[in-house]
Amino acid sequence: MASLKEIKARISSVSSTLKITQAMKMVSSAKLRKAQRMVGGLDAYKSALLDILRRVSAHIDASALAGADAAGGPVAVVVFSSNTSLCGSYNANVFKALQLAVSHLEEEGASAVVYPVGEKVAKMARKAEMNVCGDFVHYADTLSYEQMAALAQFFMDGYTAGRFSRVELVYMHYYNAARQNIVSRTWLPVAEDFGGVASAALEDDLIIEPSAAEVVEKLLPLVMRTDLYATMLSSNASENACRMIAMQTASDNAEDLLAQLRLTYNKQRQQDITEELTDISNGKLG
Repeated sequence: MASLKEIKARISSVSSTLKITQAMKMVSSAKLRKAQRMVGGLDAYKSALLDILRRVSAHIDASALAGADAAGGPVAVVVFSSNTSLCGSYNANVFKALQLAVSHLEEEGASAVVYPVGEKVAKMARKAEMNVCGDFVHYADTLSYEQMAALAQFFMDGYTAGRFSRVELVYMHYYNAARQNIVSRTWLPVAEDFGGVASAALEDDLIIEPSAAEVVEKLLPLVMRTDLYATMLSSNASENACRMIAMQTASDNAEDLLAQLRLTYNKQRQQDITEELTDISNGKLG
């Protein structure tokens, strides 16, 4: 059985760890609230853009949005993760989804080029000997629209030029603090209904200046840049939610362990005192 000194040292160590996990939970909670506000605000803006795009695109041939024919070209897989750990199974789940996506592409006979946004998944992808390209891992910390807009333009230019046959996104989608799901979806080519209800039933008397085709030509890149930025924010919110839950679980476990250690310490101390009293009593009787 451990001595009182050892148990006391263990209590001190767990108490210090508890302070750290509680502080990290508070930090993650604050970051999550900020991320929630950003996600909520951007979702409203993105929905408004999509609504306009659907209405205008009803007046043009949507098949023209398919882009270049790059049949046989590699598929760009953009995967979002974190640059730091201590967020539970967040990065591991994202990497599993990446492996599954790459496996499906290989079954289709396509080659995958992985573009990681986040250091953790970049390391795991390289260790798994995937074809990793690009240096975008630092984007996971900055959350800059300008950086994500430039990244979106890079993939749009690559798709238009035929360097990529498709662009896939793999990330953790944020619903609320208790629910985050892995999403793997096609980003390019764009869906003809832009992921929403078909526009055939929209009003025919819509006046579009200068023309529907020109409006779509200007609006579509903005929608795509906004969508990629929204994906980055959703991934970041999921990361902070997972870290907050992980730190809460760690804090709860630390508190339970402290309660057990204190109980053990008190029992051991009581037993030691009892043994000393017994020795003293026996000595007097002797």
